[in-house]
Amino acid sequence: MPKTKTSKTESRNGGTKVKKRVEPSSPTKKSKIELPQKRGEEEKLFSSPTESRNGGTKVKKRVEPSSPTKIPTEKKVKEEKETEKQTKYLKGLGRRKTSTARIRLFNEGGRDFSVNGKPLEKYFPTMELQKTVLSPFEKMSCLGQFNVKVLVNGGGLNSQAEAIRNGIAKALVLFNPEFRKRLKKAGYLTRDSRMRERKKFGLKRARRAPQWQKR
Repeated sequence: MPKTKTSKTESRNGGTKVKKRVEPSSPTKKSKIELPQKRGEEEKLFSSPTESRNGGTKVKKRVEPSSPTKIPTEKKVKEEKETEKQTKYLKGLGRRKTSTARIRLFNEGGRDFSVNGKPLEKYFPTMELQKTVLSPFEKMSCLGQFNVKVLVNGGGLNSQAEAIRNGIAKALVLFNPEFRKRLKKAGYLTRDSRMRERKKFGLKRARRAPQWQKR
């Protein structure tokens, strides 16, 4: 309730009138809780006071539960890379025209031969192309001794087959340096530098001229 102060004033008839003056009450203050910005202030805000034996108040801090430690999980990609590093293989790089073949020979003893993720028979459907690819193994009589993985790009099937043959021959030399003479004599180690001749203007192809008409 607001406080009142009374003041006596004399009236004309000699009586006294009492005037009540109302003092303005103090404005109600709205309680504002400011959110703390730091972690220490947050603990003080939510702390619960407890009475000590001496009569003073102690502030008991609330201990927040610690987050469980996360165990790092290894990815499958890292595991695959580690297994590839552990397994030893022989590398060979072969080229022919615009084709480039990268060969890996695994000395595990098998007949797995994959070209760009496909079996050899599906990638090279004809027997002639399959023979050109497997000719270095047949020459050195070690056909079923290696598992072969090939990545080849560029060019056509014929140039890709010859590029694979060149790469396999280079990888076999790393396996046994004594194979070098026989593979060199067969011509599997030499990089065939012949390329397609460019087309000339005024001609149909590189050398083909248009048909001559007499009349």
